[in-house]
Amino acid sequence: MSESDRPVVLIVEDEPDVAETYRLWLRDDYEVRMAHDGDEGLELLDESVDVVLLDRMMPGLSGDEVLERIRERDLECRVAMVTAVEPDFDILEMGFDAYLSKPIRSQQLHDTVENLLDRSEYDALLQEYYSLVEKRATLEATKSNAELAESDEYDALKGKIGELKDELSGSLGGIEDDEDFIATLRGLGNGDGN
Repeated sequence: MSESDRPVVLIVEDEPDVAETYRLWLRDDYEVRMAHDGDEGLELLDESVDVVLLDRMMPGLSGDEVLERIRERDLECRVAMVTAVEPDFDILEMGFDAYLSKPIRSQQLHDTVENLLDRSEYDALLQEYYSLVEKRATLEATKSNAELAESDEYDALKGKIGELKDELSGSLGGIEDDEDFIATLRGLGNGDGN
């Protein structure tokens, strides 16, 4: 595969050692670009970028601000926040596609990039479903059951996920079982769905 045929991953990370580690992990499979702050990241971002790995805490333009500007440009790229910031309910308003808590491992980074590339092939409904499921999983991993039980936002999130699942299940032939539903979606991502 030539360099121009490979998916493009943009790493926006202010810690040089961390950015270089990600580049080394990904360079065999992807064309990798590196930016060391938000402004540089926006300069390197164009229509050819498929996935952005975005540090949330950076001096100058923060990852949150970079994410907003990416979405304002209406680009098709998927964005993973890669951060040490403990997620809070504010992530519900953010337009990311995945949230990785540092430190992360090579396989986790590869899996995330691959999943985001797969998602790019899905329609907007499916992308919204995955984004909301990711947010639910992130909150469930970091918030207590009591905090979740008291959150109206969390209840609304679960309701929206249920609605989207029903819509998607209907279009996939009425799959009711959660494991079969996820397996079918993954199969679609691999091009072997029913």
